[in-house]
Amino acid sequence: MTAIDDATAFARLPRPAAVLFDWDHTLVDAWGAILAAYNDVMIAFGQPPVLTPEEGRLRIRRSMRDTFPELFGDRWQEAALYFKSAYAARHLDLLTAMDGAADLLDLLARAGVPVGVVSNKQGPFLRAEAGHLGWTSRFSALVGAGDAARDKPDAAPVAMALAPMAVAAGPDVWFVGDALVDMDCAMAAGCTAILLVHDGASLDDGALARASLRVVDCRHLHDLVTSAMGLT
Repeated sequence: MTAIDDATAFARLPRPAAVLFDWDHTLVDAWGAILAAYNDVMIAFGQPPVLTPEEGRLRIRRSMRDTFPELFGDRWQEAALYFKSAYAARHLDLLTAMDGAADLLDLLARAGVPVGVVSNKQGPFLRAEAGHLGWTSRFSALVGAGDAARDKPDAAPVAMALAPMAVAAGPDVWFVGDALVDMDCAMAAGCTAILLVHDGASLDDGALARASLRVVDCRHLHDLVTSAMGLT
């Protein structure tokens, strides 16, 4: 297990004006559908498949428009359509909330902190999954890949997510995610980066070093927020 920052470190963070979350492996678990669709397209286009979920989480981080041209060259748009079809066929059936995610969102709502999502999942899929869970109304913004001019780790989707909240990017905006791309996005936007390490098996190199705070998961972050803000 990766070392976790303690409550003293958490208490030094600015109280959030807003909290932005990554989606996959942060608030929800959709990796079964992601990995299956990714392997479908890799095999169909003559590429080696991903063998383990851990390998998949390390390789499948950036958006399709940033990675598929590297993988499939001038056939990348064809491959993207193939992936979308394969993912659409199964993603809602395999989607589950991460442990403690709903409780954390409820806690932030009670504290009056607006929340949004910045994901490298295609925007229509992201919003369909939020709706499937009955979560759409929890968020001031649901920004996915393709919605902003650039995708994570660029700061553009952060600005788009914060606009409906009338909050400016800065240290009092927490960006919570599980990967290097999330920490880099937080840094690019000048936000406070909070890393969910889970069991540490799927961490990108450098993610720990870029994080302002490291916590195990949503349940751990919920407990820290509860203590620091005097909430129940």
